[in-house]
Amino acid sequence: MLDPNPLEVHHQIVSLLESQSPVILDIGSYDGTDARRFLQLRPEAQFYCFEPDPRVLVRFKRNMQDVKNVRLFEFAISDRNGSIEFHPSNGDGEAEGWDLSGSIRRPKNHLAEYDWVRFDHPISVETRRLDDWSSEVNLNKIDLIWMDVQGAESDVIAGGRRTLSNTRFIYTEYSDRELYEGQLSLRAILDLLPSFELVTVYPRAVEGDVLLRNTSC
Repeated sequence: MLDPNPLEVHHQIVSLLESQSPVILDIGSYDGTDARRFLQLRPEAQFYCFEPDPRVLVRFKRNMQDVKNVRLFEFAISDRNGSIEFHPSNGDGEAEGWDLSGSIRRPKNHLAEYDWVRFDHPISVETRRLDDWSSEVNLNKIDLIWMDVQGAESDVIAGGRRTLSNTRFIYTEYSDRELYEGQLSLRAILDLLPSFELVTVYPRAVEGDVLLRNTSC
């Protein structure tokens, strides 16, 4: 099974957002790749990006230095305010420097299924609850949350229920194989979000992605 074409996914989502200047939260924004793709389609979009991995932040800032409507927050989104352990990923051999799998959740089945990925010593990073952050910045309506948090979906949801109730769409990765300790299946994620309905499931060669719509917005 082939992975979905990223550009096709972004096009579909943008067509649903309708607004020419949507408010988008990129939680686990990595180096800004997805934000830049969206901005190609909606140059007036307002982006709030969250990324705790210090290695990735260097590239994010370089990639986004010419973009004005992107705000970067150098912390993780979870179910608490303060600090939390982040497990940075690395790789062996040709995959040395692999930094796409870091998470605030400890790796579990990931260690066996992707044995070429290793996790270095955890580091302490700042973390915030989504509800507290959105109150501070006075953000009351969100068009899209683009979430790539490597197994920590339940943490984001637990700390952001009020914010999510005011969010039209959520796009997130999922895995039914508990790659990280406590990672929720797609069914369990949907159970935590009763006001959201499935719009599209994007199956991939390994896990998958899903787009959800808030039926109460």
